[in-house]
Amino acid sequence: MSVTAERRRALVKEHAVKEGDTGSPEVQVALLTERINNLTEHLKGHEKDFHSRRGLLVMVGQRRRLLDYLRRKSKPRYEALVGKLGLRR
Repeated sequence: MSVTAERRRALVKEHAVKEGDTGSPEVQVALLTERINNLTEHLKGHEKDFHSRRGLLVMVGQRRRLLDYLRRKSKPRYEALVGKLGLRR
């Protein structure tokens, strides 16, 4: 369910704004999106796992807040990220 170390490195490298960047909103949203997608697949097979479902909702809320922040600060970066990740917004 969690993101492997090599997948995490690949996501950081792909979405980093500059070299060594691990904390930008783009990287954080990409990592959260990966975790959300993995957890969504898990919940398709385990419908009664309500504890994980709550964790999913927390992650979705965190991603939403990060995307709202990015949209306020830099609209072009926000639009590029949403397009790259295929999010519906």
